[in-house]
Amino acid sequence: MLVLLNTYPILVSEDLVFRAKETSLQNSVSVMVYSLSGLDRLNEENVAQAMAVVEETGLSRILVTDSAGKVLYDTRETNDALGEYSFYTEIVQALLGNDMFSSSYQSGAFRSRAASPVLYQNQIIGAVYAYEYDTEQAALLEGLQSNLLRLSAGIAVVMLGLSGLLSRAMTRKIGRLLTAIRQVREGAYSHRAEVRGHDEIAQLAQEFNSLTDRLQTTENARRRFVSDASHELKTPLAAIRLLTDSILQTDNIDPETTREFVTDIGQEAERLSRITEDLLRLTRLDSGVLDPPAVVDVLPVLEQVMRMMSLVAQEKGTELTYRSEGTCTVLSSRDEIHQIIYNLTDNAVKYSPSGSTVQVSLFREAGQVVLTVEDNGAGIPEEDLPRLFERFYRVDKARSRAAGGTGLGLAIVSDTVERRGGTVTAANRPSGGAVFTVRWPWREGGTQP
Repeated sequence: MLVLLNTYPILVSEDLVFRAKETSLQNSVSVMVYSLSGLDRLNEENVAQAMAVVEETGLSRILVTDSAGKVLYDTRETNDALGEYSFYTEIVQALLGNDMFSSSYQSGAFRSRAASPVLYQNQIIGAVYAYEYDTEQAALLEGLQSNLLRLSAGIAVVMLGLSGLLSRAMTRKIGRLLTAIRQVREGAYSHRAEVRGHDEIAQLAQEFNSLTDRLQTTENARRRFVSDASHELKTPLAAIRLLTDSILQTDNIDPETTREFVTDIGQEAERLSRITEDLLRLTRLDSGVLDPPAVVDVLPVLEQVMRMMSLVAQEKGTELTYRSEGTCTVLSSRDEIHQIIYNLTDNAVKYSPSGSTVQVSLFREAGQVVLTVEDNGAGIPEEDLPRLFERFYRVDKARSRAAGGTGLGLAIVSDTVERRGGTVTAANRPSGGAVFTVRWPWREGGTQP
C-alpha cells in the first residue's frame, strides 16, 4: 500500500502534466505556424517580421527552418543557430509533414518539444520547433512526492508501532494458551487458559476451557469408576478369601458347615462374575462397540423376559403382569432390548416387598415406542432420583448388596437407550412406588436381527 501510495499519484500527476504540456505547446506552435502561413517562401527577414507580432509565449526556445532544415529564426541568446542546419528529430518529422510532440521528466524539470510544418499552397516551405524547460511544475511534483514520502514514513512508523503492539498482545495470548495446553497435557485438568477479549484466540481459549472441563469431568468420572469398580470387586474377593481361610484353618470342620461355606463362596463368585460382565458391557458401550442395528419388534422380547422373570417373582411373592398395545418396532438389537427390559424388571421385582405388584406396559405414543415398569413399593427418595443412573450409585447400599445388585444395571440401561436415540427416566408414582419409562423412536416394518 505504501509503494502504491508513492507511485500511483506521481504517475497520474506526470501524465496530467504531459497532457497539459502537449495541449499548450501545440497551441503555441499552431499560432506561430498560422503567422507564417501567408508567406510564399521563408527567409530570415520575413520570418523575423512575422514572429515579431507573435505574443510572448514563455517558451525556452523557438526555431524556424526552411524546407531544407536551415535555421532562419532562433530565440536562444547564446550559441545562435542562424544559418545552421538543424536535424532535431521533431524538425525532421515536421519537414516530412508530421506534427510532433515529446515530453520527459528528469533531473527536476519537464522538457517538452513540439514541431509542425509550415505550408503554402499545400507545399512544405519550413517548420516551427518549440522547446520548453519547466522547473516550476517539476518543483510542485517533487513537493507532492516529498509530502507523500513523509506521509508514508509516518504511516510506516504508526503501522510498525501498532504491529508491534498487536504482535505482543497476540503472542502473549498464544503463550498463555500454550502454557494451558502444556499444563493440561501434564494432567492438570483444573488449569484454565485466561485469555481475555473477543478475537479468534480468545474464542479458541474458551473452546479449550470447555474441552478441559469435559476432560476434567471425564477424568473424575473415570477415577470414580475405577475406585468404585475396585471396591465392588474387592468385596466378593474378600468374602471368598475369608471363607476359604475359615475352611483351611478350621480343624475337623463338619460337612454341613463346609457345604454352607462353599455355597457362600459360589454365591460370591457368581456376584463377581455379574460385576465383571457388567463392567465389560459398559466398556463396550464406552468404546462405541454396538451390535449392528435392525428394526426389532419389542413385544416378543418382552414376552421372553416375562417368562424368565415370572419364576423369580413367584419365589418373591410378587405379582408380575404385562400388557402391550399396537405394533412396537424400534431400531436396535434384540440383545439390547432384552438387557433393558430384564434389568428394569429385575430391579422392580428385587426391591419390591412381598405381596406387591410389578406392572410392565408397552405401547406407542406420538411416534415413539414407550416401555414402563411400575411397582407399588417404597419409591425412591427425591434426592436420589437425579443420580439414579450413575454407575455404582445405590439408594440403599446395604440392601442393594444383599439383593445381589452390582450398581451398574441402570447405568447400562441408560447408556444403551441413549446410544439408540432414546431416553430413560425414573419417577415416583403418586399412589406409591416407582416407575421407569423408556422411550425409543418408532421405526416401521423390518425384521429382527
